[in-house]
Amino acid sequence: MSVTAVPLRPIRKGSVLKLWLGLILLSLLAAGVAWAGTAHQVLQKTASGLQYRVIEEGEGASPTATDIALVTYTGRLPDGTVFDSNEGRQPTPMPLADGALVKGFTEGLKLMRKGAKYQFRIPPELGYGAEAQGSIPANSTLEFDVELLEFLPEATVRQMMMQQQMQQMQGGAPGAPGPEGIPGGPGGGQ
Repeated sequence: MSVTAVPLRPIRKGSVLKLWLGLILLSLLAAGVAWAGTAHQVLQKTASGLQYRVIEEGEGASPTATDIALVTYTGRLPDGTVFDSNEGRQPTPMPLADGALVKGFTEGLKLMRKGAKYQFRIPPELGYGAEAQGSIPANSTLEFDVELLEFLPEATVRQMMMQQQMQQMQGGAPGAPGPEGIPGGPGGGQ
């Protein structure tokens, strides 16, 4: 067996330096692109400790403590376990008065505008704290994907519910959507 030797040309002076500089520049460029690609994933933090990310900005005003919000949501634990969701079901009306919902969830909804999609990360002190709640362990951080579909003043929702009850008493279908397709109050008219 014979081996043929191929002569190699000598490397020019400075070529190795240029190669290393090119690799460093390429690495810096890749790091910059990676950073720019994840910049939108950074969570903002409120003074209370609620963290949130705007996925899609809505339009108009934000709801207040006297409103009832119509939302779709999925709640997860940090390990990805879903503990609650209304995806694929009728949107849920949620009162925004203090104490009606988990403190962090109420605070997050008040940041949103109609049509907005947000992600919330609620620390235990704004969630259920040291108490376990169903499948949620004590001192758990809660993560939510939320879409705010609509919100109305509580007085308007109460009036709509009264009108629906009157229709039901006069022979209307029970559980039928009220005006503008809003369900018959908390619980989704069920």
